[in-house]
Amino acid sequence: MRELSLYIHIPFCVKKCDYCDFLSAPATVDVQEQYLHALFNEIRKRSETFKEYQVKSVFIGGGTPSLLAPARIEALMKVLKKQFHILKNAEISMEINPGTVQGKEAFEIYHMAGINRLSIGLQSANDEELRLLGRIHTFSDFEHTWQYARESGFDNLNVDLMSALPGQSIDSYRKSLETVCALQPEHISAYSLMIEEGTPFYERYTSLAEDEEQEKRDREMYLMTEKILRVNGYERYEISNYAKPGKECRHNMVYWTRGEYLGFGIGAASMTNNMRYSNVGDIKKYISANGHCPYEEVQKLTLREQMEEFMFLGLRLTKGISKMEFMNCFGCTVESVFGEVLFKNQKDGLIEMTADRIFLTAMGFDVSNYVFAQFLE
Repeated sequence: MRELSLYIHIPFCVKKCDYCDFLSAPATVDVQEQYLHALFNEIRKRSETFKEYQVKSVFIGGGTPSLLAPARIEALMKVLKKQFHILKNAEISMEINPGTVQGKEAFEIYHMAGINRLSIGLQSANDEELRLLGRIHTFSDFEHTWQYARESGFDNLNVDLMSALPGQSIDSYRKSLETVCALQPEHISAYSLMIEEGTPFYERYTSLAEDEEQEKRDREMYLMTEKILRVNGYERYEISNYAKPGKECRHNMVYWTRGEYLGFGIGAASMTNNMRYSNVGDIKKYISANGHCPYEEVQKLTLREQMEEFMFLGLRLTKGISKMEFMNCFGCTVESVFGEVLFKNQKDGLIEMTADRIFLTAMGFDVSNYVFAQFLE
């Protein structure tokens, strides 16, 4: 049977964070219920085409899935299990915001429903930095979330951390890293803040892009992340992701290795049979369609586009890409298609090549977007 991964988008949050440009917003309980009704119907409708697949991973993201009543998460899991063949050892993740914790009982319900991995959006262990970001939680809220998760049987936890915040000091970021490492989560996602157009942060902090001192601090934080995490037993396996051995996020690996996945909910993206498509992003249209909404974007990937994706997605991983896998996928050598780009970047010290593998060097990771862009026609 072919393997498939599922992404479920829950677009609700208590308040939108000042840096966030994701498809999410506050909503009434009535709107939430209408959305879930449409979402469950979409899952039932689209699953009919994928009965011959087995599901290896599920990711419930948002937004803030933990904002929903635990019984609604339980109902979602029942629908998924009924409509899809979910493997017994499937990784089933859910995003949690510490500011929406509904007590230990909620975590027990999540665990009983089959969720076996939680991704906790801490961002910073400093309350002042959390307020600056517009987060609704404190570090104390996170500590309660952490305790409830462990006591409820969760043995696979991710913590999100963010660096390069406006005015953030190197010492403050180091303290956040070390505080999280002391808890020994299985996985840490450490991102640099991207100030996106259309967010309150863009209006407030665009001048930071030209601040040389801030740029130097951001660079030092970036370099410090890997050093501190490596000392604490975390291996970097992707540009911004670190894990204990064997605890890499299997769901995200599907994206980076061009596996097949279905996205459910507003704006959710899918990729099957080398076709990329995404759902309508308007919640009113999505609800009124009641699971029968046409896709907003559809793209049939050309052979060249498939090859390009193979390269710039695979090179996000520290292990890079396999020449043999490229040959098996496309019937030609990677050098025959991208030789000029590969040899140029190898000469520049940005790419390393062995008998079978191609991967970014430490310097290549530092300028990864520059390298990736060269694979695009």
